[in-house]
Amino acid sequence: MISYNTKDWFTFIFRFHKADTFRTLLPIMFAIGFYAALIGYAEVEYWKLAENSYVKNITIMHGMLGFVISLLLVFRTNTAYDRWWEGRKLWGSLVNNSRNFSIKLSAILEDENDKKFFRKIIPSYANVLHKHLKNEDTAKQLFEDLDLEIDHHKHKPNQVAMLMFQKINELYVAKKITGDQLIILNAEIQSFSEVCGACERIKNTPIPYSYSAFIKKFIFFYVMTLPFGYSFSLGYYVAPVVVFIFYVLASLELIAEEIEDPFGGDVNDLPTKKISENIKKHVEEIL
Repeated sequence: MISYNTKDWFTFIFRFHKADTFRTLLPIMFAIGFYAALIGYAEVEYWKLAENSYVKNITIMHGMLGFVISLLLVFRTNTAYDRWWEGRKLWGSLVNNSRNFSIKLSAILEDENDKKFFRKIIPSYANVLHKHLKNEDTAKQLFEDLDLEIDHHKHKPNQVAMLMFQKINELYVAKKITGDQLIILNAEIQSFSEVCGACERIKNTPIPYSYSAFIKKFIFFYVMTLPFGYSFSLGYYVAPVVVFIFYVLASLELIAEEIEDPFGGDVNDLPTKKISENIKKHVEEIL
């Protein structure tokens, strides 16, 4: 995730980074510019169409469809940002749940070995969830002095949650915690699984294919027809104008594609690794 000063907006104009859509769209922007210039040359110089040609009236269609495409892109970007922000709220809940769980265990447990177990296992859940959402292989040795026997063919966060609950149940059987304390601690472990399930819902439910494909086709055909009508009034300047319009429309779609999956490896995705490291730090401070 990119860290920046929101008030230093003027430098954004001249700063380019690897997540900038300009670099991604540059090859196709050259192609569209050449296409627009070719259409302008054909209409004005080669065919020499008159000013009262019906082709000039195609701009009426662009004016009508421009409002439609703007509504579609606004809905697209808002939907993608809602998914990104929901993912951030879920990981914020995981931070709070880890702290609350650690605080309660710190007050309840007296045996240092029991505290040591939870000091390692609670941050392990965040780390495993981070790798689970990125589809990475989870190493058995997650932290020093903690070996987790994890079956890599099964749901990894569930296995860590199971280890936590088994330990809590052992403490209850050993009379180290009461029944009321068992219920309280069980609710904290359940909140971990609820965060995991909500993150998986975002990860595994992309924007419907038909909707995403329609927006891309709409942008393409909208931009491809622009030179036919505006060549009469803009001449060869139609090329940079069409390229700029394409850059704006396509960039909004690319940004929406990037942030709709907030758990990937893009620079604008959530810093789940950093959050999991902070959870480890805070849990160790408490326990």
